Amino acid sequence: MTSEFRIRLTTVVSAAVLAAGLAGCAAKKDAVPAGTSEPDKFLYARGTESLEKNRWTTAREYFRRIIDGYPQSDVRPDAKLGVGDSYLGEATTESLLLAVNEYREFLTFYPTNARSDYAQYKLGMTYFRQMRGPQRDQTESREAVKEFQTFVERYPNSQLRPEVETKLREARDRVSNSEYQVGVFYYKQRWYPGAIDRLRALMKSDPGFTYRDGLYYYLAEALVKVRLEAEALPLYDKLLAEFATSEFLEKAKVRQAELKANMAKAGAPATPPADTDPATPPATTAPDQKPQPPQTGAAVQPKP
Repeated sequence: MTSEFRIRLTTVVSAAVLAAGLAGCAAKKDAVPAGTSEPDKFLYARGTESLEKNRWTTAREYFRRIIDGYPQSDVRPDAKLGVGDSYLGEATTESLLLAVNEYREFLTFYPTNARSDYAQYKLGMTYFRQMRGPQRDQTESREAVKEFQTFVERYPNSQLRPEVETKLREARDRVSNSEYQVGVFYYKQRWYPGAIDRLRALMKSDPGFTYRDGLYYYLAEALVKVRLEAEALPLYDKLLAEFATSEFLEKAKVRQAELKANMAKAGAPATPPADTDPATPPATTAPDQKPQPPQTGAAVQPKP
């Protein structure tokens, strides 16, 4: 946990404690009826009902009464998750920070609980909800990837795994899209070595990148520009083999045929188009100048 996160969390917790105190006064009218045989179960049912109706503050009050007043209750772990779910459902900047804390505490106090996989999944979702667009800082996206990957490693047989893997792919795509856009920006600025380094690294780190048709194409084109046609050709082949639809298909077919024809000529390698010195970096690489990733028929762009 970073020092910045600790400071933010401390501030948010202080505000949450005050809000909970005020909310508690309002909830006293829903006190446990006299003679109730299982008051903790009563409170849990009321908290769950409030959670389903998006009454986040009221739900938290019921769940906290279980946590504070019934330490031996068998629904106390579920109440802890209920508090986290109420913060996650509220989905404000402050409440998401508090949700992180609740889920982490659950995993610390109840590591072998039957719902620990759920807590790990929801912990990943707290970061997933905070992910930013590919042209902005990707700290939250990387944290989401980390927590979802932890889930996959710890709970391989969980029923939640398919949903987690879907979210993991979306989070990875967000991080990879950010790198991809930088590589394409370098290519369009004609700084081909920079584009090659960035796109090669991306292809190695995330071979399942959803928009790799564009990755293959721009990396291959950059290699052609620096006279590495033999390395470029397999990338065009991969693009044509892996994608039935893509905006890059026709251009890749043309370039593929061109390279094969040139290589077939003994002693006459393909000649790349005349461009500026490939070793010269672009004049500016400001993040807000990154190009948008291409649309493909193989996948849907991640949400901003």
